[in-house]
Amino acid sequence: MTEKPIYRRILLKLSGESLMGSKDFGMDAVAVNEVAKDLKELVLQGVEVCVVIGGGNIFRGIAGAAAGMDRTSADYMGMLATVMNALSLQDALENKQGLQTRVMSAIPMPTVCESYIRRRAVRHLEKGRIVIFAAGTGNPFFTTDTAATLRAIEMNCDVIMKATQVDGIYDADPNKTKDARRYDKISYEDVITKNLSVMDASSIALARDNNLPIIVFSQHDEDALQKAVRGLGKFTIVGKKNN
Repeated sequence: MTEKPIYRRILLKLSGESLMGSKDFGMDAVAVNEVAKDLKELVLQGVEVCVVIGGGNIFRGIAGAAAGMDRTSADYMGMLATVMNALSLQDALENKQGLQTRVMSAIPMPTVCESYIRRRAVRHLEKGRIVIFAAGTGNPFFTTDTAATLRAIEMNCDVIMKATQVDGIYDADPNKTKDARRYDKISYEDVITKNLSVMDASSIALARDNNLPIIVFSQHDEDALQKAVRGLGKFTIVGKKNN
């Protein structure tokens, strides 16, 4: 793969499930290290990388609330799950791939990781460190999708890379609908009005208001992330209507 990356600084949004591998819950060391290897390839190409990981492989706040828990408490538990995932990925990046990595939490827990400070996070990226943002926005009722968009804007990222189960955005679930239509490009407005379930509406609106493109690709396709940062491979890009 000889083409150079077309993005200087990216935010990779991963689901917690991407760390499960073949397990039913929790983290699989092999799956975590595969993510770490992908990120190392980007760093070696000069890309500045920050990451947001969901916590659904451990605990999902909405599911907890649906089961009768107080929504605020359930969301805080979900935020703590993202910290666990972030620490797991940090370990793989540092001890398996030899990369300097910082976990920064929106909920202060200084004995575990750094508290999120925007200027410090930017400095880490400028020094070539991978920064993993944990604990969402630090507030209940906001998803990690919204946290990812917020952090990407604060870090002046060129793009959000959203890893999903399928190779882009469809007008229906392609695993359930045989003739589901796949989009190569789609506007922020169409994602919202068509209620396409790639990211929640607030995160899409925030990206739209700040003209931040979102690339949606499959986490299962070989070298999909490496290709997408070069503008290659199969993905959907979300942007302005005239893009």
